[in-house]
Amino acid sequence: MHDTDSPTVVIVPGLRDHVPDHWQSLLADTLDHVRTVPPLERNTLDLTARVAALQTVVADISGPVVLVAHSAGVLITVHWAHQHPRQIRGALLATPPDLDTPMPDGQITTDELRRHGWLPTPRARLPFPSIVAASTNDPLARVDRVADLAECWGSRLVDLGAVGHLNPAAGYGPWPRAAEFLRELSEPARQS
Repeated sequence: MHDTDSPTVVIVPGLRDHVPDHWQSLLADTLDHVRTVPPLERNTLDLTARVAALQTVVADISGPVVLVAHSAGVLITVHWAHQHPRQIRGALLATPPDLDTPMPDGQITTDELRRHGWLPTPRARLPFPSIVAASTNDPLARVDRVADLAECWGSRLVDLGAVGHLNPAAGYGPWPRAAEFLRELSEPARQS
């Protein structure tokens, strides 16, 4: 039986969806009450479909929810939060990309992002407590741009140092601080 005060953690992956050796997947493997937003079958760049997939998962949960998003999953979460009123206990938003600035060569273009609904990036305050975990050397976002987003969203900004994009390519695998942030966001007293 699920403790009614214990939140269900919803993992919101980025555009690469579920990656077995990614810190989100490894974190999910340690949790009792966890759901992962499933990958899209078609048109994987369609933001509307990704927001709908997150909504389907959250709508199926009756108790408290904590969101754990990485990369483009952060932006899916932010778009979702402004479209779907639902009380959320908190959200960990790790290394959001700066989609308003052209991506490095080989990445998705600004025109493709706009065509698939990603732009403009929402800047309104989030309706729940959140932590934005920022890297000082993320190839997909300058730390000052991430700090600006965190301020707009009303999020607590945590400087992780030089962790790249906090993914397997940057050496993460396990990321123990995720569990620490998750414990903080899971406490009922965190709500304001």
